[in-house]
Amino acid sequence: MSISSHFPNSSSQTTRYSFKTRSSLPLKENSLWKIETGVVRVVTWHEDGTLVTLGIWGPGDIVSQAFSKVDPYQIECLTKVEAVVLPLDGWFPLTQVLLAHIQQAEELMIIRSHKTVEVMVVKLLTWLAKKFGREVASGNLIDLRLTHQDIADMLNSTRVTITRILTQLEEQGLIHRLPLHRIVLKEEELWHYEI
Repeated sequence: MSISSHFPNSSSQTTRYSFKTRSSLPLKENSLWKIETGVVRVVTWHEDGTLVTLGIWGPGDIVSQAFSKVDPYQIECLTKVEAVVLPLDGWFPLTQVLLAHIQQAEELMIIRSHKTVEVMVVKLLTWLAKKFGREVASGNLIDLRLTHQDIADMLNSTRVTITRILTQLEEQGLIHRLPLHRIVLKEEELWHYEI
């Protein structure tokens, strides 16, 4: 459930900013970003440069470094994004925003806690399909244009391993890969998938 239903129509009161795919939303002190359209991911990285995905957010969601003690902290656009800036000390229910962040962190922790990368990939694709997917004739389209490296970063794996697993899942008929890194998840096939 998006938390946007708890907010007044902010786009009529605030300037809407547009960002290109793979660009970053500026970190604004004492401000929040409300995603109007598109999808962003929040990332940090280790000293060796290993990227760590902290969350993936879409329309109606609120993101900000103000919710985190992590440094470095970056909000990267996975698609074209339109967003508005909201004041941190505003009129909206911060409790709802913080609960959404905690719940997503827990969901991603559970996905990453599985023993094999293959299971993690299946669980991640299922989660992405529920959160960002749309039904098409052949299944559920995850229209995020995630590269194999993006998926590897989310699961703390390697691009080579993710490529191998996605190829296996496609050969087994569980997914169908489309141009531009889009994936159709065939959920009825996953139901029978034995992990």
